[in-house]
Amino acid sequence: GDFQNKGHSARVLSPEEAEKLAKDQVLVSEFKQLKLEKEAQKNWDLFYKRNSTNFFKDRHWTTREFQELKACREFADQKLTILEAGCGVGNCLFPLLEEDLNIFAYACDFSPRAVEYVKKNALYSTERCKVFQCDLTKDDLLDNVPAESVDVVTLIFVLSAIHPDKMHLVLRNIYKVLKPGRCVLFRDYGLYDHAMLRFKSGSKLGENFYVRQDGTRSYFFTEEFLSQLFKAEGYEQVVNEYVQRETVNRKEDLRVPRVFLQSKFQKP
Repeated sequence: GDFQNKGHSARVLSPEEAEKLAKDQVLVSEFKQLKLEKEAQKNWDLFYKRNSTNFFKDRHWTTREFQELKACREFADQKLTILEAGCGVGNCLFPLLEEDLNIFAYACDFSPRAVEYVKKNALYSTERCKVFQCDLTKDDLLDNVPAESVDVVTLIFVLSAIHPDKMHLVLRNIYKVLKPGRCVLFRDYGLYDHAMLRFKSGSKLGENFYVRQDGTRSYFFTEEFLSQLFKAEGYEQVVNEYVQRETVNRKEDLRVPRVFLQSKFQKP
């Protein structure tokens, strides 16, 4: 069983967890950090080569968690244009297209291999979506998406994979294609999530920023950091809160604390 609560308080660490994090202060060398940045695309491509389309579960919770996908319509069957920034292999995209026939989706990913998987999916149709490879930190979205044409942007478990110094470039890029008055829907790893506490020493790249064994990276967000990031690029905050869940494995008597940040920022 799971339970979930939302709010503005960060998760409180146990004394053991606090001690583990306090001890782990040694950062990965600058040389290795630069190499990870240079090889980020290669590492994500290898990730999808190893896992193909099997790693992430299809996300059927998006419409439940993000009522905006329905609420931003002025009438029931109004056509919506969405951008899924960082679509992976389509775990979020295809459930949405199946559930809502009045959506046209632009979708992009850093990994050329992930984009190929999306195009090979039986549900892929060029009439309903346009998928393209894109490095959101440097490739102009306007090359593929008309300016101010998008009703909703989803940014789900994407920003955490990007170096914190470059995150603002992603938000600036997205801003150009979003219609005024419309929103970015955000969900990603929050501070002190179970995944953050599981990193072995020697994995730390910076504050709340870590590298996995496969070379992919993950940042863990605080509410304040995310808020400042979006506001600095001209967005207004609508909702920004922690989602804390405890996943319980009764068989093994394990309680796993999951922490996400779930937010909505509007272009004025």
